[in-house]
Amino acid sequence: MVFPLYDDNSDRTITPLVNYAIIALNIFVFVVLQGLGSNDQFTYSFSTVPAEILRGHDIVTPARTIEYMGQMITIPGLGPTPGSVYETLFTSMFMHGCFAHVAGNMLFLWIFGDNIEDRLGHVKYIIFYLLCGVIASLSHVFATGVFAGDERALLVPSLGASGAISGVLGAYILLHPKRRVTVILFRFLTQVPAYVAIGLWFVFQLISGLGMLGGGSQQGGVAYAAHIGGFLAGLILIKFFDSGGRKAEPSY
Repeated sequence: MVFPLYDDNSDRTITPLVNYAIIALNIFVFVVLQGLGSNDQFTYSFSTVPAEILRGHDIVTPARTIEYMGQMITIPGLGPTPGSVYETLFTSMFMHGCFAHVAGNMLFLWIFGDNIEDRLGHVKYIIFYLLCGVIASLSHVFATGVFAGDERALLVPSLGASGAISGVLGAYILLHPKRRVTVILFRFLTQVPAYVAIGLWFVFQLISGLGMLGGGSQQGGVAYAAHIGGFLAGLILIKFFDSGGRKAEPSY
């Protein structure tokens, strides 16, 4: 597969302060509030739970112990959510499940987010980012509600910045399709145009997401419906947020 490392920023005209702030906030939440992923009470209270969004009220469940590969494992229950459950559509996009999760997401945001902020400006960019994240979460909730195989799938919390970042990728591939992106492609370090780097990523999400038709929208711990929904949201919304008129970009 393709793994991006950095892109061409030679034409960037502003310091992406909002993008830096989003990255810093994600890291702060994971390290401090989530305790590097060990604070289950916080995580299970502020994640997006499809059943809560669909029913409009908070759901609290007890922890349960199951046997897995000869060992007894305790699965935390859903904690109480202060305020409205719909607020979790925002809070969940600043939370992550593990170090690899937050590191991968922040790398993608670091590479691609600054160019979108440069194009839109600080205020438009944060609105665009949050809106893509909410639409991505709602896409996951809807897909889970439609394709979930049983009631338990509706109680599985989802979290992560992936949906919002997918919106950034959707905007990027539309605004900067030929911008050079340095990637690791099948173990080789090379440069490809953005439409190849992001296009391969989206094809993988689309293929993997087809699994939701047979067993819920979240396969292997990854909410592919959120990735697809966020990407499509970015493709559509950027047409309304972008005023255009910028100089030609460096091309591949």
